[in-house]
This record gives sequence, structure tokens and C-alpha cells, in this order.
Amino acid sequence: MHARVRLGLLAAFALVVTYVVTVPAAAADTLLSQGKTATASSSEAAFTPAAAVDGSTGTRWGSLFTDPQWIQVDLGIQATVSQVVLNWEAAYARGFELQISANGTTWTSMYSTTTGAGGVQTINVSGTGRYVRMYGTQRATAWGYSLWEFQVYGSPVGTSGCGTANAAQGKPATASSTESAAFPASSAFDGNPGTRWSSAFSDPQWVQVDLGSSVAICGVTLSWEPAFARAYQIQVSTNGTTWTNIYSTTTGPGGTENLNVTGTGRYLRVNGTQRATAFGYSLWEVAVRTGSGSSPSPSPSPSPSPSPSPSPGTEVLLSYGKPGVASSSQSDGNCFECIPARAFDRDPASRWATSSTTGWVDPGWIYVDLGTVAQIRRVVLQWDPAYARAFQIQTSNDATNWTPIYTTTTGTGFKQTLNVTGSGRYVRMYGTQRATPYGYSLWEFQVYGTGGAPITPPPLPPDPRNPPQLVWSDEFNDAAGTKPSAARWQAEIGPGVNNELQYYTNHDNASTDGAGNLVMEARRQTVAGSSCPGGPCQYTSSRINTYGKFSFTYGKVEARIKVSGTTGLWPAFWMLGADFFDQGRPWPYVGEIDIMEHIGRIPNTTYSTIHAPAYFGAGGFGSPYTIAGDFASDFHVYAVEWNSTGMKFTMDGNTVHTVDRASLEATRGPWVFDHPFFIILNNAVGGDWPGPPDATTVLPQRMLVDYVRVYQ
Repeated sequence: MHARVRLGLLAAFALVVTYVVTVPAAAADTLLSQGKTATASSSEAAFTPAAAVDGSTGTRWGSLFTDPQWIQVDLGIQATVSQVVLNWEAAYARGFELQISANGTTWTSMYSTTTGAGGVQTINVSGTGRYVRMYGTQRATAWGYSLWEFQVYGSPVGTSGCGTANAAQGKPATASSTESAAFPASSAFDGNPGTRWSSAFSDPQWVQVDLGSSVAICGVTLSWEPAFARAYQIQVSTNGTTWTNIYSTTTGPGGTENLNVTGTGRYLRVNGTQRATAFGYSLWEVAVRTGSGSSPSPSPSPSPSPSPSPSPGTEVLLSYGKPGVASSSQSDGNCFECIPARAFDRDPASRWATSSTTGWVDPGWIYVDLGTVAQIRRVVLQWDPAYARAFQIQTSNDATNWTPIYTTTTGTGFKQTLNVTGSGRYVRMYGTQRATPYGYSLWEFQVYGTGGAPITPPPLPPDPRNPPQLVWSDEFNDAAGTKPSAARWQAEIGPGVNNELQYYTNHDNASTDGAGNLVMEARRQTVAGSSCPGGPCQYTSSRINTYGKFSFTYGKVEARIKVSGTTGLWPAFWMLGADFFDQGRPWPYVGEIDIMEHIGRIPNTTYSTIHAPAYFGAGGFGSPYTIAGDFASDFHVYAVEWNSTGMKFTMDGNTVHTVDRASLEATRGPWVFDHPFFIILNNAVGGDWPGPPDATTVLPQRMLVDYVRVYQ
């Protein structure tokens, strides 16, 4: 069906569903899902999971066009679920299940059908858990699965008799330490979500509140800043000296945690024993609810081991950090030390490849030793362009005798998630037909299941809180002639890259104008002793970055900029992975996020692009944005919103480019953006893309920056 025809049908369908009346849930039930965190197996373009739980029937989630696909919502608390309402777009599910889970890993079916009718389905169910999932097994159309709304109704577990007021607000608070005077213990109990307590960068650390008298405590809500606790206890005390655990965990997820607890005391303490990041512990708010409540399920006891064993039956990543063996390996200028271990390091920017001299043959294979026998449930392969057209996934107990548990002759490359059933100590990808003239190469080979001897990988960073808070900025409101703040910026000094023609100076070309702007000026100025293409550099300019001052993972980053605008100029606002300097890792393995690039010879267009090992340079993933006039004639706000599921680039609030992680991994290559990045501003002259200045070039040229802000 042509895209124009399908859009017409969808528009007509949208008009129809507007008038469908949703059957409400029972009067005692509450809509639990709206505005909560949603994730999915995949997303089609801009149709993200969050759109299905936003309360709007004009936005929707849409999946890729394959089976199976799923969408799930994290209710934030354990709840008894009584009803699910599915408001389907025209692309609905013929066969699907409604599933519930306490941990987002092990699922129980509450409802199943193979005769789904689409439209608005109100389904009465019964189950208890924190996560609810629609698991589609058969599409009713050639398209994917798409929901205008995914609504879950029910009631929180253990809330009977538990009050809603915050008994800790405004009460006296103390802590083991504070990062600085700006982050005192009292900020975690002041009712203000924009202030926080932060500790020193060590373990253990704690923050406590004096409730004034001994009370029955039935609930605690923790609103973590990105520096959260992986392992911690909630403790109570009658005297502030002797403490009793009423909750403990070694798998804290960060974000907002709503905990049902039972305990009595005058003092309550959050006692952190293992940080999830290199920073300290930081809490926006700690809320305490009092009343009778009801007893929660027993909390897991803290383990003395930094890598606790998973609960029996819980599917986990078994292959991380385990030994690998392969038919051959590559190590040369094109793929240095591309050894088997690189496929099992959970680093999407490193890979294994068969040897370029002996390994571009069939068969080719790689296997992992899980340490002991495991039950295998899922294998994830993230292929380099050198992928397998035909291959098997095999298991073995002795690495000699192998049993196939998956076979295909139509491998697609990119990211393949394979649901399998098998057991063994060793798991092998056995390639029998290459899809290209090259060998076999995998960025990641991940094995999930139960048993084995798993090593717990480092925690992934938490997504930004919602609503986000301003965490870093420079407004450039200094007196005229002030150089960039040494507390926020460092100058990059010397010639540029990409055949640029300028010499970047030590802030000689950057200062404030006294009107609230940083001026980054490109000049025609020869630098004796320098080396640029063609001889000494004939131009000077400015490039500054926040490395060593401020690096971060995820958030909204924006700047208000008036670009320079003449032939041969290349102003940019962008970010680079901090491991470029931390580890000396080369580009593009560190990842690059170009929020705005402008080239003077195309005055009405800016560009937003991301670069990674599988898509970089001219093959980067991005989009242009064009206006009627000249970008250099006025200020514009350029921004990116970035989290674990993707990015959205905007110009003056207009969407320029969206990146859906699942789609990117399935069509382009690995996502390499789950680590700290730093900010760069520069006003380049010349280079491969804009070309050199010519007879029409007017210099000097100023790039003006009104502000740079980061929200998390």
C-alpha cells in the first residue's frame, strides 16, 4: 500500500476512534499507567512507547513490522491490576497476551487471545505486579502493532490504612556527609523537588530524618538524582543509635521508588552501601508515609558480594565478561585486537571479527564459556556489516559435541534477538554462509537465561528524572572582554582536524560582549610556526569544551546561538564521548552528537547528526533543517533531548531529527551513547565539508552564544 493511501486510512480511523466510548474501570480502581515509564521491543520512527501512556488519543506507539513485538509500562509500585484498556490504531494485534511481572523479567499471562478485533478493547484481568505488558504474537495487518492508548487500572498493593501525607517534610535531618554546603541533608525533606542532598563520593553514606515521635511507618518514596544507590537499606530507630532494617536491596533501579514497608520508629534512615555511579548518593526527596498499611513481601537481604546471584528462575545476562573462543580473530589497522572477548564485554563500540588473512571463509564461529551449565532462553546478536546469512546457535556441555537450538538461512544482520530453548555450558554462533565477501563480525553476542555463573555487569545509567531540573549552565552575563569561565570551559589549542584551516587560540578569540553573549571570532590571521593544509595556518578562531569540568549522561542540552555566516565557515555546537580523553579511545568509537552544524555556503540550513563506529562521517545518521532566511541573521535555540531509548533534536522547538534506539540498532548499527559526554563549541574555518574561504568570504566572523544549559 502506498504511504499516502495508508495515511488517509489512518486519518479516517482516527476520526472514528474519537467517538468510541471507553468502558470505565470499576469505581474502586485507579488509572495507574498514565504518565508512567513505558518501553517497547521497537518503535516506528517517532511513535515512541511514551505516547501510549500520555492520556492523549492523538498520539500513539507503533512497532516495527515483525512478530513478536511488545510494549510494557512500569507502574512504579506493586499493584493489583483489574482491567486493561487497549485503544488500537488500525495496525492492531490478532494474537496477543496481557502479561504482568514483579520485576520486568519474569512474566505471567493474565489474558490471551488469537482473535483480537482491534478498536477499543476493555479487558478484565486479575494479577499483581509492577510491570504490565501487551505481548503481540500475530499482527492483523502487514504493518506493526500500534496503540493510541494503553491503560492499566487497579489499586496499589499494601495501601489500605496507609496515609498519603509526607510525615518527614520539614523535619530535622542529618547525613554522614555532604558533597558541599549547597546540598544539605535538609534538602531531601523540604518538599521541593528542585533541591537535593548529595553525599561524598564513597561507601557507605546515609541520610536520616527525625520524625519527632515514634510512629508506624508504612511507606517510603525515594526520588533519586542520577547518582543513586545500587544497594541500600531503609532503617528505623527509636533513639537514632540502634537501627532495624525494614527494607533492603542490592538491585536499586534509581529514579522514583515507591516502597511499601512496615516498621515503627522516631528516626528513619536511608543507608547506602553500594553506589551505582562514580559519584556519591543524591536524593531530591525522601517522603515517609505513616499508618497501619499491610505487610509487604519480604525484602531481599543485602549480599556481602558486590555481584549477588540472581534469584532462581530470573532471566539474566549470562555471557558478560566470560571467556570466548573463535575460529579466528582479526588484529590489524582496520580492526585492532578484534578478539572474542570483545563480543562479551557489553561494549557496543568494540567487536570480534574473523581474521582478514585466514578467516574470510565458511564456516566461521565464536563461542562463550558460561562457567557452568545454564538454561538458555535468549540470544542477542549485534552484527557488524560482515554478518551471517546462514548460521546456527548451538549449545554444548563439553565444547566438542554441539546441539543446534536455532537455525536460519535468511539472517538479516544488524541486531537480531532470538528466543531459544536449550541448555549447556557453552553457546556458539556457527556461521555457514557469509552475507558479504568479508568474514564474520559481532559487536555484541549476548546470552540470557538462568543458571550458569553470571558476572553482574556495571549498572547502566538511569534516565533523567521527569520533570527535568537545570543542572549546569553558562549564561555569559559577564563584563565585556571576560574570557570563558575556567570553572566551566577549557580552550582547545592548535590546528583543527578534517582539513580545517584555522589555528585555535588560548581564548584569544573568545570573550563576552557585555550584552549577555560569548563571542567566538574567526579572523584572517597567520600563525607563525603552525601547520595547516597548504602551510602555516592563515586563520585563527576558538574551540572550547567542558571536558574535566562537566561531563554527563542523558538529559536535555540546549544553546541559543547566532551562527557565523560566510563561505568557508563551519560553526558547531556538539558533544563527544568523554572516553576520547579518559581512555584515549579514538573517534568514532566514543560516539559524537552534533546538535547543530552550519556551513556558510548553505546559509538557510543547519544539520543534526550522530556518529558511531557503524555510521559516521558522510554516513552519519541525521537530518538537515531549512528555513526561508539565513541562520546567521538571528539567534536560534538548538537542543537535543537524550535518554536510554533515543534522542530528539530540535531547532526553536521544531523537530529536526529523531533517533529511536531500537530502530537504529535494527537498521544502522550499535547505539554507543550510554556513557558520559562533554560539550564543545567551535567556529571552524575551512574543512572537508564547507570547503575553504573564497573571494566572497567576509572576515572577521562572529559566532554568538547567548547561553548553554543542561537539564536532567
